[in-house]
Amino acid sequence: LSSKEGAKGLGEPPATLPTVGTNLTDLLVQRKITIRELGGCMGPIWPSYYGDCSAVLFMIDAANPTQVSSSCIQLLSLLSAEQLASVSVLILFNKIDLPCYMSLVEMKSLFRMQDIVSCATQPITMVETSARDGTGLPDVLQWLQATLRDPS
Repeated sequence: LSSKEGAKGLGEPPATLPTVGTNLTDLLVQRKITIRELGGCMGPIWPSYYGDCSAVLFMIDAANPTQVSSSCIQLLSLLSAEQLASVSVLILFNKIDLPCYMSLVEMKSLFRMQDIVSCATQPITMVETSARDGTGLPDVLQWLQATLRDPS
């Protein structure tokens, strides 16, 4: 993501598995930021991390329609958390490189995103991505830079 060569410098993508547990990754975006990745199965403990949160990146597998309802429930729970009431949220519809992915229009309709955005207290941005081929990653970096800009 932070390679000077962009997506071309990432090399061949490794096989992916759903995140179980939590991962920490440091990323240099104007300054060092730490990304904490929490797997969907870790939903019950997510609130214990909200206090340290400056921004939320919520990734949805756009190629897995069976997870849409559970993803929507988790998103609504996150958006209704008092500690995150003013934290900017970036929703990533990932895996758009796969032939079976649902389009942004379909995902927005399934999630009723217009209703969610109109009721949310936080600013919400949506981006289609492919972690495998780099599609949308420049938009993610731009969002991170704008959102996490030093207030000084």
